[in-house]
Amino acid sequence: MANAPKTSTVPRRQLGRHLRRLRLRIRMDVQTAIAVLEISETTLWRIENGWTSVRPERVAAMCKAYEAPPRLTSFLTALALEGKARGWWHAYGDTIPEGFDLYISMEESAGSMDQYSPELIPGLLQTEEYVRALFARNEPQLPAAEVDNRVRLRMQRQMLFTRKTAPTRLRVVLNEAVVRRPIGSPATMAAQLQQLAETNELPNASIRVMPFAAGAHRGLDTGPFTLMRFAPIEDGHEFEPPTVYMQGYTGELYLDKPREIDQFTKAFAEIWNDALSEEDSTALFRRTAKEMDDDD
Repeated sequence: MANAPKTSTVPRRQLGRHLRRLRLRIRMDVQTAIAVLEISETTLWRIENGWTSVRPERVAAMCKAYEAPPRLTSFLTALALEGKARGWWHAYGDTIPEGFDLYISMEESAGSMDQYSPELIPGLLQTEEYVRALFARNEPQLPAAEVDNRVRLRMQRQMLFTRKTAPTRLRVVLNEAVVRRPIGSPATMAAQLQQLAETNELPNASIRVMPFAAGAHRGLDTGPFTLMRFAPIEDGHEFEPPTVYMQGYTGELYLDKPREIDQFTKAFAEIWNDALSEEDSTALFRRTAKEMDDDD
């Protein structure tokens, strides 16, 4: 394992992570897998940790051995073709199996997350009523059962920073417009703001507001983004390098070049420092929530 290269790519890591999950899902151990696949233990380790490109044919063989459904097999073999890309644009489309979300799989592994959100409260901080109001406005055609499934998934994601074992460290900066923009009823928005205030009391979560009074700031240049850092493995090295995630209207952008990470790290530091303190942000959440309640 010591001879692994020093770089990998987002697609390779995503592919390896999900192949490993498929193997573990059917409780196939490493020795059985290398015998069935006719590869070495080192090769399997490199594939599952994203340190090598994998031919689509091999991915298809692994999916067959791991009893993956056809649609997921098609997606993973297509993902193998993206293995050489570093900055990687993933377009939305019908090739993604239901319940298979690349971002969520990275989010689950993140040790810390820094987010700048200028338009909406991030999914990890949304109340159920806020989520339902968003679906009612933006995707009114969704069946009620599908809305329920998506809401449940979003609520489950929030366990990342409230779980007892290694909770994710979360820092978020919201534009003041997010605080004042009504989503759903006044009661829905008031409850959402109260939850933000309560979340700010958690030791591993910090939420700040970028006030209108700040004028021009770095977030105007960057747009919304999430910077994820991953917990180190036993030898002190990162499980995978930091990654910047940016969501667009038609797809998702993943960046992990050192220069890009450095730029976004500096940008977030500027945004964080220009925002209100946690104490002042919490006071704004509670004050605005009261105004919403009074208008109800």
